[in-house]
Amino acid sequence: MAWNAAINLTAVREPGAIAVRHVADSLTGLAVLRARGIDRLVDLGSGGGFPGMTLAAALPADRALLVESVAKKARFLATVVAATGLGRHVAAVPDRAETVAAGPADRGRWPAVTARAVAPLAELVELAFPLLEPGGVLVAWKRGPVDDRAGLGGELDAAARALDAIDPGGRIEVRVPIPAGVATNPAIADLADHILVIVERGRGTVGDLWPRDMALRSRRPW
Repeated sequence: MAWNAAINLTAVREPGAIAVRHVADSLTGLAVLRARGIDRLVDLGSGGGFPGMTLAAALPADRALLVESVAKKARFLATVVAATGLGRHVAAVPDRAETVAAGPADRGRWPAVTARAVAPLAELVELAFPLLEPGGVLVAWKRGPVDDRAGLGGELDAAARALDAIDPGGRIEVRVPIPAGVATNPAIADLADHILVIVERGRGTVGDLWPRDMALRSRRPW
């Protein structure tokens, strides 16, 4: 909250709302990772550290890489990593996802990529799949009804087209992390329409073409 006044990490200002809308929401992905035995992840567009920092602490992660292209936000993340004693396992880098995906140290080497409130789902598939090892998963935080063609439904259709081009062996799963009965609790009512989209990489090769540069992705979206 202290840093937020200077670099606008979140539009949410009230501590209780931050706890629910950011921390609790991030933790809804914990079961997905634990069920797969995953303790290493890349978080794209980490911003204020959600979900990457929260998941890294809660798993706990053997290794987590927080990717944030805005330098001042990356500095914030590095400060939090140092202050919380997570430096042996968590690192923050001021890079774009395309740059990280192009490097041999990270390409095809991660079991999970997470992303929350970052980009359309098809673009996340294009950015994440080069980082994932075969069988790895992208976990994306979304919201809204899946049959809304102007919203999440349209994103899912575009993501399916991206998968056809990038990794035909991949598959998409949509999960409602907050059960309907629990979502009626006023304390977490803000999470009632939140969705986790889990996109699993197949066993084939992701070509060097992916991800395309930002300009080309803008001109030719999915």
